[in-house]
Formats: sequence, structure tokens, C-alpha cells
Amino acid sequence: TPVQIKEFGAVSKVDFSPQPPYNYAVTASSRIHIYGRYSQEPIKTFSRFKDTAYCATFRQDGRLLVAGSEDGGVQLFDISGRAPLRQFEGHTKAVHMVDFTADKYHVVSGADDYTIKLWDIPNSKEILTFKEHSDYVRCGCASKLNSDLFITGSYDHSVKMFDARTNKSVLSVEHGQPVESVLLFPSGGLLVSAGGRYVKVWDMLKGGQLLVSLKNHHKTVTCLCLSSSGQRLLSGSLDRKVKVYSTASYKVVHSFDYAASILSLALAHEDETIVVGMTNGILSVKHRKAEVKKDSLPRRRRPTYRTFIKGKNYMKQRDDILINRPAKKHLELYDRDLKHFRISKALDRVLEPTCTIKTPEVTVSIIKELNRRGVLANALAGRDEKEISHVLNFLIRNLSQPRFAPVLINAAEIIIDIYLPVIGQSPVVDKKFLVLQGLVEKEIDYQRELLETLGMMDMLFATMRRKESTSVLEHTSHGFLENKKIES
Repeated sequence: TPVQIKEFGAVSKVDFSPQPPYNYAVTASSRIHIYGRYSQEPIKTFSRFKDTAYCATFRQDGRLLVAGSEDGGVQLFDISGRAPLRQFEGHTKAVHMVDFTADKYHVVSGADDYTIKLWDIPNSKEILTFKEHSDYVRCGCASKLNSDLFITGSYDHSVKMFDARTNKSVLSVEHGQPVESVLLFPSGGLLVSAGGRYVKVWDMLKGGQLLVSLKNHHKTVTCLCLSSSGQRLLSGSLDRKVKVYSTASYKVVHSFDYAASILSLALAHEDETIVVGMTNGILSVKHRKAEVKKDSLPRRRRPTYRTFIKGKNYMKQRDDILINRPAKKHLELYDRDLKHFRISKALDRVLEPTCTIKTPEVTVSIIKELNRRGVLANALAGRDEKEISHVLNFLIRNLSQPRFAPVLINAAEIIIDIYLPVIGQSPVVDKKFLVLQGLVEKEIDYQRELLETLGMMDMLFATMRRKESTSVLEHTSHGFLENKKIES
């Protein structure tokens, strides 16, 4: 069952620390909460924002945190402190995208003023500004291999790769919809973009060639995430679903349903925890069940009698234990046969004359169970003269009992259908079939007599029923009306 945490506003970003203890930062409203991996309470809060905060992201060492804000500022925090270490001022509108470069000393940011800026952390200065987008820059990420490369996605439907060494974009692809999220594979060879109802995968080594276009959501896809092994790709959408794709075939292998539209999602180290942020301010945390290995289970020590007091009482205590030990219950042989689907063997065990089960109830219950499974005909077929004689003997003895009749009549019909083509080949079997026929005819005569008797009883009951009396009004000698009952 997922743990649900109520935040102050829509959860726009969730990011796990790359280093132990793998805490995660939650950006909602004007606060950034840092939660412990398994706790339900924030262990750290950053609230030095004048307006809404966006995109709180950890550095690779997990010691610094950077976030954008609605007022256009970019703030850098130390995890052990509260006040911002650095404040980068330069954007004129809301900053929705921030990330650290691979060298850990620079921050890249994208804003609604259509610009992307590169900041130097030690000097708190702006290094570069890119103005190639023609609409809001709402998402992006930096390469983990090259400190000069980073990706941005914009509402102008384009995804661009920038190189700090050339002062311009080196690659651009058209997504076809306003881009809400981008994701770069750790190897740097594949790029994933999300916007509208589409999730598209691009091959960066082939100049941005489109590999696959996925359309499995019914509403706008807002966030992307990659598993630790790189074998699973996750996408969250406003249709309240998280889809899990296999990166080998790009087919949906799993889906999660949530109560509200999804804005952000993140996976913990080794995919043990998935955290999803929604538009209604709810943070959903699901932990994967731990797999217990057999080698980690403690071995049960075998009890030994040497632990008792040695001496005269040793044998007495051992005998008491052996006598009082509860007897182990074993399944009957026919139950074992049913458990292992040996249906003919199970039926043979309860039909043999040497069977220890003397009550017909057990045999009838076995026949009923085989009929329920739909294998009664298979269990009765293929029998020799001796085996079919055992079945017919049981039917002859118990067919006339009312409590067994429905089950056994059905079994008799199945036997007749199976062995009708071979009638006349065995005098013993033919004789038993004749006895069974006479028994059935006698039972039919009883039923006919019972029906006749029932008809006569119904007629007697009908004639003995008194008709309802009728009442008339007559004038008496005194002039009053009198109610008289006339019996028919």
C-alpha cells in the first residue's frame, strides 16, 4: 500500500540524491522538503523563496541542491544548512529548469523568457546565454559524461542540444508538441522527449534520428524517468497513469493508476522506491517488497535430547516427549492421487474391494469431484473387464439410494455412452449391465407408482377443502337486517 503525504501545493518535481542515504527532494509551492528514504516526515525544509519554487535537483555528490523560482531567480543550497549559498540573478521570468553539469562546478537553467543560461558556481557569475528557443523553456538536463553538453526542451516543439564550447546549439529535433520533459540515457546515445500524448526516442549518434514514437497515454505526458539498470522507461501523464516501458522493445510492460493527474515521478537507488507527485498536492510513495534469500534465513536447530538433565530422569523425559508429540497427519492415498492429477488411480483406490474405505460417501464424493473437474469420462474410460465390474457393482449397490442417485445416474449414463460399442464381448459385464438395467426399470416403476399416489392424494386434499362461506342479508321479524351464513 503506498504512503500518501499531503504537500502545500502541486508537486512539480521529485529528485533522489545519487548518494547514500538516498533522500529525496520534493518541490511543491514555495517550499522544498527533503524526506528520508523510508520516513514520512521532512527531515529538512528550504523555504527561502518569495514565490513558487521549481525543479529542485541534487548535485552528483548529494551535498548541494539547486532550484529555480517564479521570480526568475536560481538558488543554490547546502544540504547541511538552510540559507542559500548562491543566488543567480539574470532571468526575467520563471525558471522551470535547472541542473548541474558533469564537472559539478556549473549550473544550467532555462526560463520562460526563452533563454538558457550557464552559471559558474565559485564566482556566482553568468558565463553564457543562449537565445535560440522561441517559447517557454520548461525542461532540460545536462550530460553526465560531458560537462559542456546539455539538452533543453521548449514549448516551441523543439528539443536542442547545446555545447558550451561553440556558444550555440549543435543539434535540434522537432517533437511536434510542446515539450514537457526530456531525458538523456547515461551513455549519451539516446534522448527521450515527452510532450502532448507522445513519448519519442531519438538516436543522438545518428544526428537525432527518430527511433520510436510511443502513444500510450490519453492526455499530456508530463514527466519521464529511467530505471537504475536502464532496462525500464517510466512516463507519467495527466491521465493519472504511470506507464512502464521495456527499453528493449519499447512496449508497455506495466502500468500504475493514481488518484490525480501526475506532474512528477522519481525512482530510488536500485528501483526500490517510486515516488509520484500529483496536481492535488499528494505525494505517493511505494516501496518494493524486499526479496528474502534462503541463505539469509536462520537455520532451525534440530532438538537434541542431550539438552535435558542427564541421569535417572533422562530416559523418562525423553519418553514423555515421544509420547506427547502430536501425530503427523497424512493425506489418504486417493487424496494424494487427486492432488497429483492421477484421476484414474484415485477412482480405482475407492472402488477396489480391498479398499479400507467402507463408506460409499467417500466413493460418491470422489466421483462428484471428478465430474466437477470435467474429467469423469476420462477416469471411467479405458477399463478392462475386472475394473469395469468394480464400477458396475458399486452402481448396482447404491443407485437406488436417493442421496446418491443424482451423482450415480450421471456416472451410469457416461459408462453406457463409453462402453455401448463393446457390449456382447464379455458375459460377466453383460450380466451386470442387465442387472443394472433391471434395477433402473424397477426404480422407474417405483417413481411411476409414487406419481400416481401423489395424484390421488392431491385429489383427496382438493375434495376435503371446505369452500368459503357466503353471507346474505335478510329482514327479521323486528325489521332489522341480519347477517346469515349459508354453508355450501
